[in-house]
Amino acid sequence: MIRSLIQFSDGDRGVAALDGDRAYRVDGAASTLALAHAALAAGQTLVDHVQPQLGDAIDLGRVRLLAPIDHPDAAHLLVSGTGLTHLGSAEGRDAMHRAAALDPAPTDSMKMFMLGVEGGKPADGATGVQPEWFYKGDGSILVGPDAPLEMPDFALDGSEEPEIAGVYLIAPDGMPTRIGFALGNEFSDHVTERGNYLWLAHSKLRPAALGAELLLGDLPADIRGMSRIVRDGRTVWEKPFLTGEANMSHSIANLEHHHFKYAPFRRPGDVHVHFFGTATLSFADGFLAQPGDHFVIEARPFTWPVVNALARSAETPIRVAAL
Repeated sequence: MIRSLIQFSDGDRGVAALDGDRAYRVDGAASTLALAHAALAAGQTLVDHVQPQLGDAIDLGRVRLLAPIDHPDAAHLLVSGTGLTHLGSAEGRDAMHRAAALDPAPTDSMKMFMLGVEGGKPADGATGVQPEWFYKGDGSILVGPDAPLEMPDFALDGSEEPEIAGVYLIAPDGMPTRIGFALGNEFSDHVTERGNYLWLAHSKLRPAALGAELLLGDLPADIRGMSRIVRDGRTVWEKPFLTGEANMSHSIANLEHHHFKYAPFRRPGDVHVHFFGTATLSFADGFLAQPGDHFVIEARPFTWPVVNALARSAETPIRVAAL
């Protein structure tokens, strides 16, 4: 049974499907998005649509792996996320606030997390409390396996955030349709965020990386992974992380509802990549990554890790002209 799709390039673009431990080329497919559109039009699941199209076995070690989703017009792919959905993120943010103002009362960040604990997993059909939400960018910010994550020249930090992202296509009738899940590195500027909580929006306007696989079907409730930073071939920081609904204060369905309740996010043909939050950050341990470091994020059931080097982009002079 097909469990995930992978986009690749061997001179031409293609899509492979993982069936058990083997990968097979999907005949005639150049993109995951095209397959999703075709499956929607046929009224099929992606698995059912792709299964009859499996061709020859392919060695994915001999091709270049791409991000598992993209859009020919990057403006029609929106990258966003939710925060304070895991205890680790809430504790880190809470500590940041307390350092700024010693107060025994819970901070706004801890209150937000506790709201999720109390009302983020509503009964079927009900709407739970809304999470923190942030915008990261359009499809141009997504990078795939082994591509660098570039922090802007003005950034104060570039730090990893190991997360699961949901990938969605808006159907012709405006219905959000989840086509799969990806392992990713949401990547933020935590020094800027720490400077002033109201700079959170600025800290999130950064690239994000996705691993090679688009996992089809349901997301396991309990996902356990490892996040590490490698410098000059040596691991200089590492820590396990937990995610999946069993380790979150919100259900996936509740996070999806509060994203797609906004009409502009239900424009037919658009693609959404929505990060669900993290529990583990090297920054929370006082570690600052340096350009040249490699972020390595791995978690089952994903086969391939997400590996990206940290880089700093060249300075770009900004001038605003008047007409």
